Amino acid sequence: MAVLTRLGSGAGWPKAAYLASYPPRECGIATFTRDLVTAVNHLNADAPGRIVAINDPARSYAYPPAVKWQIERDDVESYEEAARLLNASSCEVVNIQHEYGLFGGSRGSHLFRFLDRIEKPVVLTMHTTLPNPESELRAVTRQIIERSALTVVLAQTARDILARDYGIDPHSVQFIPHGVPNVRFVPPDTAKRALGLEGRPVLATCGLMNPGKGIEYAIEAIAGLVDEFPNLAYLVVGETHPGVRAEMGEAYREQLEALVARLGLQRHVIFKNRYLRYRELVLHLLASDVYVVPYLDLNQIVSGTLAYALGCGRAVVSTPSAYAREVLADGRGLLADARDAQSLQTRIGAMLRNPDYRTSLQRRAYGLGHEMIWPNVARAYLTAFAKVGTQIRRRPVYVEPQPSIQELLA
Repeated sequence: MAVLTRLGSGAGWPKAAYLASYPPRECGIATFTRDLVTAVNHLNADAPGRIVAINDPARSYAYPPAVKWQIERDDVESYEEAARLLNASSCEVVNIQHEYGLFGGSRGSHLFRFLDRIEKPVVLTMHTTLPNPESELRAVTRQIIERSALTVVLAQTARDILARDYGIDPHSVQFIPHGVPNVRFVPPDTAKRALGLEGRPVLATCGLMNPGKGIEYAIEAIAGLVDEFPNLAYLVVGETHPGVRAEMGEAYREQLEALVARLGLQRHVIFKNRYLRYRELVLHLLASDVYVVPYLDLNQIVSGTLAYALGCGRAVVSTPSAYAREVLADGRGLLADARDAQSLQTRIGAMLRNPDYRTSLQRRAYGLGHEMIWPNVARAYLTAFAKVGTQIRRRPVYVEPQPSIQELLA
């Protein structure tokens, strides 16, 4: 996997604005954006970034002062107003953190109302790149990319997908990896003591809970390991994703808790139903002998918690998503079959039985993870901002959509 080239500090970096979700909203894009902006501001303190926060429907948030403007996801006029405000501001570049479902309209097409009015160059960061798209998804994605000066992807695999399945010129796409914390490589014993888990083999899966996590397969794998490792602890850390909770409540968590009870694993599976702040997440990762990623979506192009596990130098067992195949190559972790508890059990057991082998995986993971630390990622973004900041924005001519026949007859 190609990684960042270290870049020296530079002068005259442009002032950036960021269009994304943002804390206290609880979602992966919000966390990523906060961490990126913090790292960029550290290097570019004379021109701190400003945020345009995208709100989910019927929600409002007590944002920090860095959030200067807000967009309501389903209100097209708020996209237009945000573009007008940014055009009148001192920002020189706009970075859009893109995820399907984050923006309103079909496949996020409300974003066109912003892109067709913004007069500053746009750097688009795509957190999801789906292979074999249906026609509408392909068309909307292509148009968003074509309206941007540069597209950033978080995995090399995503560049290949955009070229192959979307017809995007790979020269217009830049790989910048997901950032990770800059932590020392340490054995897990100290962190275990802080969590009251000293002397126990510890596994963990962290992040917002949803049925795509596949945690039920990891729990079944634990059932096959506890006779050999009677003190084994599996930490399932993170609250239910707010979108999932709004749609189906806590049904998935309750399903997992029922499975734990049926298998008699209450002493071994520890649920921590809360949103982890940065330091808490790092502490739980550092306490893990093995980080388990049993996700079901094999097209997943990036995983923030998997990236963070690499940054903390943890041994990882993951199902073979596109992202896991890329970052765990060359002996940085083990892949297990999806929806297969026995496959997870076999690979987790191999790591737990052989501490020297586990340590070798950890060190290889840390070697890659340390190249992905936020300061390096921030320098890469600043260099990208400087590159497009010299371009003159060709403002597209906005054409008001014509009503359909059905609308005319309604």
